[in-house]
Parts: sequence; structure tokens; C-alpha cells
Amino acid sequence: MLLSKGLEIEVYTGTPQGDIIGLSDRIVQDLDGFVREPDNRNVEYITAPFFSYDRLLCAIVRPRQQLRAYLDKLGNYTLIPGSTLSLGDSKIFYRSDPNNPYHDYIEQTYHTNIVTASIHINIGIDDPELLIKACRLVRLEAPLYLALSASSPFLDGKITGSHSTRWATFPKTPQNVPLFENHLHFIQWTEKQLELGTMQNVRHLWSSVRPNGDRRPYNLNRLELRICDLMLNPISLLSVIALLEARLLQLFNDSDLDPLQISEIPEKNRSQALIEITDHNEIAVSKNSLDATLIHWQTGKEILAKDWIRELYDEVFPIAKKNGFACFLSPLMKIIREGNTAQNWLNQVNNGVDIRTLLIQEITSAQQQEKDLEDKLCELLNL
Repeated sequence: MLLSKGLEIEVYTGTPQGDIIGLSDRIVQDLDGFVREPDNRNVEYITAPFFSYDRLLCAIVRPRQQLRAYLDKLGNYTLIPGSTLSLGDSKIFYRSDPNNPYHDYIEQTYHTNIVTASIHINIGIDDPELLIKACRLVRLEAPLYLALSASSPFLDGKITGSHSTRWATFPKTPQNVPLFENHLHFIQWTEKQLELGTMQNVRHLWSSVRPNGDRRPYNLNRLELRICDLMLNPISLLSVIALLEARLLQLFNDSDLDPLQISEIPEKNRSQALIEITDHNEIAVSKNSLDATLIHWQTGKEILAKDWIRELYDEVFPIAKKNGFACFLSPLMKIIREGNTAQNWLNQVNNGVDIRTLLIQEITSAQQQEKDLEDKLCELLNL
């Protein structure tokens, strides 16, 4: 059994020299399938949900190739790697739609802390109670997915000290989000936040993971993991998605994986204690990603993020193999061995490569990699 998988992918536009330039207002006007963000410097596209990893891979690559062709005709423009304004300017907000009142609120409340690029992974789960249960587990393990994807160690041309500057600064909203006990709990909590004004609308729930659907909070059909930094490498991205899918399949067959059912923490304090653990882990991972020391929600013991991921990999690999997608999970271990994007970038800078030169190299590499994947895989599969 495979689950449906769809992505929301945000990416910056700019010059081959790494300078980020706002073009989303023109992109959404001229290209189908692209959506503007409040700031003009990043643009989003959304894949359809697919059960097949092959089809999802092509759905990742093909719109980017279309966007690259458009940017090339527009001028000497391209796509910029990373999840923050690596070369600046974080002091100025460039509105993509000056007449949008919600964008007024976003700019005035959060300014450029929300001008980031990320990957949102949506996994289809039709049963709302099972979905809420899945959100509980994934929220506690969401830091591991950030550890794998971290790609934002720079801001305004400087090293920030965080591997995911995006998640370190992103305004998680509302500030206090519980571990939802069931679907009704989620409905009642959401209605209360809208009444209080801590959420401006039903989309204004910016946490690491959330239940999603066509008429939330009432009609739900998918889990949305929002914590990941932008992963431009499609093969690496698919391995992270495969880990998430395999873990969910494991959950469906193992009630002991429900965080609210664990016995190590007294029941009356359990939910708050688990939230404190995951908040601690998110902060630790945003700073040190795979090398962060985390608290394991099941044991309460300290563990390195990369060691925890190895444990999960070993647990879920047989599930992925049984369901025919182990080959897409396997590249995960390369990230563990060789480091994520942020770690590789910082290693290069520490060895004397300046940030701009690094970004120029990454821009060229990403463009060639996408072209190769489309030529060798998507056309071969006639997708």
C-alpha cells in the first residue's frame, strides 16, 4: 500500500551570481501552476498528489524546467538555492501584491522573517482520527526531517550560526499548539483561535506539521509536514518523503507509536512534556541539524539526530522494501554520511570559498542535475 504524496515547493528567483530578485508577480501572470507569496522574491508551485515516486520526481523537475526556460527568456535570471535570503536584503519587504489586505498583515506582523523558501510535504490520509494520530507522531519527529533538509546557514551575506536560519527565525503561529487528542479537539481549538484572533484564517497555522484538507478544520484528508528547508536535489528530497511515508505505514500497524499512549511520562503531564521535548529538539536541530543532541520522545534519553535517523531507517526499511519503494529511501544514508546542504556549504566556506562563489557553483550544479533527470528519467518513462 502506497500513500498519495504531493508537494508545495517555494523557491527564490534571481541572477546567476546569486542575487535574489523578485519576479513572482510576473511569473504567476504568465505561467500556469505557480502561486505568488507575499514577498515578490519567492514563488511557489504545487504538484498533484501521486502514489508513484517516479511520477512525483517528474512533477518536481518539470515545472522547474518550465520556470527556468521562462526566466531565461525574461532576462538573465535563474533559481537560487537555499531557504533564506543568503545574499540579502532582509531589511526590505518587496510586496508581490500591494492591494492584498492579508499581505498587509503579514508584512506588518512578521516582516521578512517569513520570506523563506521551503518544502511542504503532503501525505494523503482520509481517516480524520488516523490523521490526527499521525500528526502527533510526526510533530515529535519533525526535527529529524529538518535535520536532513537544512539548507539555510546564511543571511545577508553572512554565516548566521544556524544550519536552518529559516526555522530558527520563522514565526511559528500560534505560539502554543497542543498535541491534538482527536478531530473534535482540532476543530474546537481552531475555532477558538479564530475567535481570539491568534489565527487570521484557517491557513494561519504555521507549525511544523498540521492536518490539512479542502475545508479545514472540518474536512481533512492529508498530513502536511512544513518544517523542511528547500531541498533542490530531487533524489534527496524523495528519500526524505520515503522516510516519512514508511514511518506512517509503520504507525498504521503499531498503536504503540502513538505519543499519547507511551507510559514513561505520567498521563496528566504527558502532552505538555512531549511538546516541551519537541520544542527543545526543533531549536537544537535548527542550530546543528544532523549533529544536534536531541531528546528521544520514547525514552527521554539524549541522542544525536543522525543516530536517531539511522535507527528509524533500520526500522522502516523492511516496510519500504515490502511496499516497493526502498530504492527511494536508500539515498537517505548518503545524507547521513556526507552531510546535508547546510553542512556541506559551511565546510566549503570554512575552507576558503566565499558565499557568493559557493552559490554560483550551486546554481549551475542544480540546473544541470534537473536537466539530466528530466532527460534520462522523465522522458524514458514517458511521463
